[in-house]
Amino acid sequence: MQELKGLILSGGKGTRLRPITHTSAKQLVPVANKPVLFYGIEAMAQAGIDQVGIIIAPETGAEVRAAAGDGSRFGVKLSYIVQDEPMGLAHAVLTAEPFLGDSPFVMYLGDNLLQGGIADLVAAFRAHQPDALILLTPVPDPEQYGVAELKDGSVVRLVEKPAAPQTNLALVGVYMFTPAVHAAARAIEPSGRGELEITDAIQHLVDDGLRVEPHVVKGWWKDTGRLEDMLAANRLVLDTIEGRVEGELIESQVDGRVVIEPGARLERCAVRGPAIIGAGARLTDCYIGPYTAIGDECSIENAEVEHSILLAGASVHDLAGRMESSLLGRNVRIGRDQRQPRAYRFLVGDNSEIGIL
Repeated sequence: MQELKGLILSGGKGTRLRPITHTSAKQLVPVANKPVLFYGIEAMAQAGIDQVGIIIAPETGAEVRAAAGDGSRFGVKLSYIVQDEPMGLAHAVLTAEPFLGDSPFVMYLGDNLLQGGIADLVAAFRAHQPDALILLTPVPDPEQYGVAELKDGSVVRLVEKPAAPQTNLALVGVYMFTPAVHAAARAIEPSGRGELEITDAIQHLVDDGLRVEPHVVKGWWKDTGRLEDMLAANRLVLDTIEGRVEGELIESQVDGRVVIEPGARLERCAVRGPAIIGAGARLTDCYIGPYTAIGDECSIENAEVEHSILLAGASVHDLAGRMESSLLGRNVRIGRDQRQPRAYRFLVGDNSEIGIL
């Protein structure tokens, strides 16, 4: 089998993570202080794939380019491919055809996280040489996903969000294809939502008698499209970190696996891991609970934060209760104002949620 290329999808509108994604690509929202997209690029590099194309949207493409660069720091060469409209995954494959050429390739959804990377999947694809290999995982709510039906170890049918699922095996956002998928993507019609669905393209391969092999994922997999998924992914990744303290601790206590980046300063604080505190953060008189990721240059004072993600520059000051299960965007400020008259004052983006203490 000739050299595999990689294709990472980083378009899409990120509607389920608004308002964060009004100003930022959803693939750049950090998990354990690293953009979700970077985990996908690293997975490609670890699997020995060094030519990686990233599908970008016109609105967020410049930001993705600026963040990931030419790929050299990941050990890969990145090419950027603009998809003018998010018209489906199969449409993304066709958009990338000039980059992919006649190479087999791995397609990875840029807002997905997969435990253990893709090296063993790539090895299975190389060894068995099917026309396509799809990743599956058992889920409790298969009607929310594309679902695969298997027979004798091969995929016989794929259904997108079925009303009455025949199995609980959902498609994970990683696929491996030979160039046969291009003809299949050209042969299908748009679905009811006006998109060229990758499930339809794979079904076309099956109907043409080509071999589509399933691979059931044993570890965890997360689509980070919603707040609860982001927090769950943050928890899973933080569970794997090794503690290191490179910042400054003044009368502060650190328990468990905690990463404190250089330039961070903690004064009279208690941190219980797993947690990560970014470079240049300033924490004073506060408690940081497990499963919290605090971004660079954040400021927390006289407050308690647990099981949350704070993006760079966010600040939390003088809260009477504990903030938990929250995602704060860049430079968001949360605090209690002592001035009279006492009143709540908010500047809030679309689709936000605020719980009052």
